Amino acid sequence: MTGVSFITNHARVLLCIARDPGTRLRDIAVCVDLTERATHGLVSELCEAGYLTKHRLGARNFYELHPELPLRGADQGDHKVGELLSLLLDRGPKVEA
Repeated sequence: MTGVSFITNHARVLLCIARDPGTRLRDIAVCVDLTERATHGLVSELCEAGYLTKHRLGARNFYELHPELPLRGADQGDHKVGELLSLLLDRGPKVEA
């Protein structure tokens, strides 16, 4: 079945970064199967929303996730981003901040 996705591109970007916080934008784009430009926009949006903090180390960026933040969207209740990442990464019940 094509065209069906249960995970947003924002969540897919977060998953790639959760696996490797030092990953390059180019590698994130490959991971989520999007252009670098689209991926840059998603990373920027996640930074602006506070879900990521970008740090510069020499010539490279690395990203700090903020799993304690709430999921956004309708009917999300009190669930945190870290809960979703833990489920998708198979790391147990939650990602600690």
